[in-house]
Amino acid sequence: MRMVVVVLALLATMVSARAGDLVEPRMHLARGGPETPQIALTLDACSGGVDMRILDALIANRVPATLFLTGKWLSANPEAVALIKQHPDLFQFENHGAEHVPAVIGSEKPYGIAPAGTAEAVMAEVEGGAFFIESLFGRKPAWYRDATALYSPAAIDMIEQAGFRIAGFSLNGDAGASFSAEAAAESIAGAQDGDVIIAHMNQPTRAAGDGVVAGILALKAKGFRFVRLDQVEVVGE
Repeated sequence: MRMVVVVLALLATMVSARAGDLVEPRMHLARGGPETPQIALTLDACSGGVDMRILDALIANRVPATLFLTGKWLSANPEAVALIKQHPDLFQFENHGAEHVPAVIGSEKPYGIAPAGTAEAVMAEVEGGAFFIESLFGRKPAWYRDATALYSPAAIDMIEQAGFRIAGFSLNGDAGASFSAEAAAESIAGAQDGDVIIAHMNQPTRAAGDGVVAGILALKAKGFRFVRLDQVEVVGE
C-alpha cells in the first residue's frame, strides 16, 4: 500500500485545491419500499464531549446507527467508548480520522478548518483513525468520512485505493450541530426512504441534540426502519 500512496502522492503534487475543486460525496441506500421504508443514521464524533441525549435515546429505543469516530474523540471519552462497546447490535464503528483533519490536498480550508495539505498527510490521518478503531473495537473499519465531508478528488482516489469506502450522505440533519432544535428535528423528520442522514453526537451543550432525538423518534413513529451501513445495499456513492 505504501507504494500506491507514494505514486499517488507524486500525482497529487500536480493538483492544487482551488475554490470549487472539493467534492462532497452523495450517498443513498436501496429503498425499502412503502411498507418498510429505510434510512441510515450516521453520527460523527469529531472532538469534544458526548451527547448523551442522543446515545441514551438510541439505546432506549433500539435504534441502530453507524458512528464515525475520530481518534481524538475516542481518547477523550473512554466512558462513552465503554458504553457503545456494550451495544454491538446497535452500533457500527467507523473511521472519522485520527485528528479530524479534512482530506484536502493544498491550502483550501473547508469551513475554516486547516486541511491535511499533502497526500501523505491525508493517508496519515486515514490510517491513524483506522488504527484507533481497530485497536478499540477489534475490527478494521470499512468506511471513512473526513472532517467536513469535503475532499480533494485525488484524496478520494487514495483513500479508496487503501481499501476504504467513502461515506457520503443525502440529508444533513444538524449542519455540524449548528441547527436549532426545531430545525434539526424538522430536517431529520423529513427524511425519505433510502436517505443517509449525517448528524453529530459530540456537542452536548448545543440545542441541535434535542432536535436530533426528536427527528429520530418522529421517523420511528412513521414506521421507518433504521439500518447500519453494513446491513444494507448502498447505492449512488
